[in-house]
Amino acid sequence: MKINILLITIAATLFTTSSLAQEKPHTYYDFLEVIVVQKANNRGIIKRIRVEEQPALEGKIITSKGIEKCKGTSQLLNYMNQHRWEFVDRKAIVSGENDPVWMSYIFRKPNPTKKPLQQ
Repeated sequence: MKINILLITIAATLFTTSSLAQEKPHTYYDFLEVIVVQKANNRGIIKRIRVEEQPALEGKIITSKGIEKCKGTSQLLNYMNQHRWEFVDRKAIVSGENDPVWMSYIFRKPNPTKKPLQQ
């Protein structure tokens, strides 16, 4: 009987300590959306890059004008990578055959000062 109680105690201790050891602090991110307008049927030549003012740009080194100066998607991705923004996703919107293609690029950057929302 004492052996069973001892084994249960050891197992319970191992389960609780392993779950505590795996717990990591939550990382908060700033997200930024960049709109890239490409010419239709022209191998993705960029017409314009557009960035609206977003809270993720406040207090950062990069600016919307700096992003909009990029001439192509590879230059945009390199620019964002240099400033430690991580590429997350890309969505394309095509309305018609000869209409421009609107691309939405989403980037994220860890924000150590961001606090979780209060509930």
